[in-house]
Amino acid sequence: MPDIAPCLWFDGQAEEAARFYTTVFPNSSIGTISRYGEGAPFPAGTALLVEFTLHGRPFQALNGGPHFSFSEAVSFSADCANQDEIDHYWSALIADGGTPGQCGWLKDRYGLSWQIVPDAIVRMLKAGTAEQIGRMYGALFAMTKLDIATLEAAFQGEGQ
Repeated sequence: MPDIAPCLWFDGQAEEAARFYTTVFPNSSIGTISRYGEGAPFPAGTALLVEFTLHGRPFQALNGGPHFSFSEAVSFSADCANQDEIDHYWSALIADGGTPGQCGWLKDRYGLSWQIVPDAIVRMLKAGTAEQIGRMYGALFAMTKLDIATLEAAFQGEGQ
C-alpha cells in the first residue's frame, strides 16, 4: 500500500510553515525540500515541495501559488492528554496571527484549521449518560480554548 500524506497548498510559505509546525509538535522533522528553478512561478531557490513529519506522520507542503486557500472543510485534530498540552498547542498555533474559534477550533497564522481536543471528552462520551454528555456539550459550546476542569465539572453536574 502506498504511503498517504496530506499535501498542504501554500502561496510562498510552504517551507516557513513546515519549519513552524515541526517546532510545535514533538517527534517532528523536515525531510526533503525540492526547489523551484529559473523561470518558475516563484523565484529560483524557493521551496516547491517540502516533505516533513509531524509527530511521526508524513506531510507535504507545496508552494502552488495563490489559486487555492484553506477552509474549515479540512482541519487537523490534536488529541491532548491534559490541560498543559491543550494550553501549549493552542498558544503555539494561534501565535503571530492565528485566530481562536469556538469549541476548541482555531486557525493558525497560515489559515489552516486545527481542533485542539482533550482526551477527556472521549472518556466522558463513552462513560456518560445523555444528561451528563448534554451538560458537558453545553459547557463546550460556550468555550473557545477548551478547559478540561470546566468540562468535567459540567459533566458531573457541579455548579448547577
